[in-house]
Amino acid sequence: MNKITKLFNIQYPIIQGGMIWNSGYKLASSVSNSGGLGLIGAGSMYPEVLREHIQKCKKATDKPFGVNIPMLYPNLEEIIKIIIEEGVKIVFTSAGNPNTWTSLLKQNGIIVVHVVSSSKFALKAQEAGVDAVVAEGFEAGGHNGREETTTFTLIPIVKEKISIPLIAAGGIASGRGILAAMVLGADGVQIGSRFAASVESSAHENFKKTIIQVNEGDTQLTLKELAPVRLIKNKFFDDIQKLYEKGTTPEELKTLLGRARAKKGMFEGDLVEGELEIGQVAGIIHEIKPVQQIMDEFITDFKKAQQEISAFLK
Repeated sequence: MNKITKLFNIQYPIIQGGMIWNSGYKLASSVSNSGGLGLIGAGSMYPEVLREHIQKCKKATDKPFGVNIPMLYPNLEEIIKIIIEEGVKIVFTSAGNPNTWTSLLKQNGIIVVHVVSSSKFALKAQEAGVDAVVAEGFEAGGHNGREETTTFTLIPIVKEKISIPLIAAGGIASGRGILAAMVLGADGVQIGSRFAASVESSAHENFKKTIIQVNEGDTQLTLKELAPVRLIKNKFFDDIQKLYEKGTTPEELKTLLGRARAKKGMFEGDLVEGELEIGQVAGIIHEIKPVQQIMDEFITDFKKAQQEISAFLK
């Protein structure tokens, strides 16, 4: 047992990222049932849809699960209210100030984890009273830090500054990646992209099939003026780049972005005009697999890498 398995009362220190349009109750409950911690992604759910997913997740697993809340989304007060009413025990917050909701959540007996992209924000999260932080390198898919600090650099820097448990995220999609993060000082890992390309992910099949075709260099961080996000390069991405080339404003970018681009891409499967968020590590994901198989492969791969490393020391 380590700090993360103890904190969440789970078998393995592996957390599934609460990705918008990917992380419904089926994915979250499957990860929890496989020994990790599943997270429902509240960012793409209306409050009552979230309530429904929480209730279904309770029926689908008797293991711990949590909810991820990106704080830049609307209906936040209502979402917090539902989480408290439904007795959710674990909440991951991101894209916002941890001071805003941490104390209220903790008063209601909820374990709070905040996602950060720098040691400065990790310290602020610790000061706000969170129970752990996720330090996410810029390799990660979806919304990301402006600093462009890689996971390998970020983990030891954050480890040096904080005393609470540390979860590594960004660029991890294998047992070897998990071991590497833990060698650098992480107590656990959060994995998104590998679970996005799972059978139980709520993403559209078109998007899942695109993930397993992604090669090195096919994703890029963009839209830093609004909220930095890593996207697969498609027509929509090219349209963004054209605006940058002619000299753009945040208002023009917002107009192009419009509404529901992420839903259009990841949930409805529009690979041309949709926003397709995935991490750089998609380059090593070649097959859509069931969650249980993914988890089993993580553990087998981790143990094999451990043995190989220990052989160097003999």
